[in-house]
Amino acid sequence: MDRIELELTNRDILGKKVKHLRRQGITPVHLFGHGIQSLALQCDTDKVERVLAQAGQTELVNLKLDDEKRPRTAVIRAFDRHWRKWQLLHVDFYQVKMTEKMTLEVPVVLAGEAPALKSKDNMLEHGLGTLTIECLPAKIPSSMEVQISCLTEPEQAIRVKDIGIDKGITILNDPELVVVKISSRRVEKAEEEIAEEAIKAPKEAAPSEEAEET
Repeated sequence: MDRIELELTNRDILGKKVKHLRRQGITPVHLFGHGIQSLALQCDTDKVERVLAQAGQTELVNLKLDDEKRPRTAVIRAFDRHWRKWQLLHVDFYQVKMTEKMTLEVPVVLAGEAPALKSKDNMLEHGLGTLTIECLPAKIPSSMEVQISCLTEPEQAIRVKDIGIDKGITILNDPELVVVKISSRRVEKAEEEIAEEAIKAPKEAAPSEEAEET
């Protein structure tokens, strides 16, 4: 599979002035990594948006800098968007070394069907949406698949220690953390019924002023 590529150019505009770049359809980019000098770069917003959609924060990306012959291999470490306009504000890339392990977050993806969910009294609770892993860049998985077909009864859970992983990948989360669990809706119904009864129950009449005077 061909690696995703992105062309970048050096950026001279820094600080608050970068808002002028965004108006021109250019996104500020920051490249950093272990043992390398950080670089201020920029890229066409449409191109970097496509890379974000394709690579997420787990796929390796070849960054082509305008003054370098060899591309740099990196992953998207973080990106910011405007809270209301959803405009892309900034992207951080982390340059990797193929012989050096790295730590990153990968999404948890549930696979299969839990037999326990055939009952309307049961519900699925998703405890962890991501897992922190350590591995070489070439071993980075796009996601961590969790098979839930083993969940047949209420209160059954899959913990971090139950997840099967490929050789060379280490999960750094607490092994006892619950990733996914079957819970019973009966508890919720009982709480709702108690609350409804409390509302319907007649309140004790407050003593009248005449009664207090006697």
